Amino acid sequence: MWILRTLGGEGAERTFRILTGAVRTIGRATGADFIVDEALVSRVHCRLTALPDGSLEVRDLESTNGTYVNGARVEQGLLSDGDRLEVGRVALVATREAD
Repeated sequence: MWILRTLGGEGAERTFRILTGAVRTIGRATGADFIVDEALVSRVHCRLTALPDGSLEVRDLESTNGTYVNGARVEQGLLSDGDRLEVGRVALVATREAD
C-alpha cells in the first residue's frame, strides 16, 4: 500500500491511501478520487496507479499547471518511497508500506 500525505500548508494534513492494483485520480472536481480543492489544481489533475510489482506510477492528465516529482515536471513517472509529488501548490510525500 502507498500513502500520500500533504506537507505543511495552511489546511489540515490530508492522507490518501492507495492499495496495490488500485487506480486513483487527484483533482478538485467532485469526480476525482482524492479531492484537492486548491489553487492551480486542475479538475482531474493526475492519475496514480499502484502497480502489481509494488511501484507507484503517476501520470499527468493534461493539467494546466503540470505535475511535479521532486521538483521536475513529469508527464509520467514512477514514485519511490520518500518522493515529493506536487499538484498545483499542494505537495504530498509518498510512503510505501507493506500490504
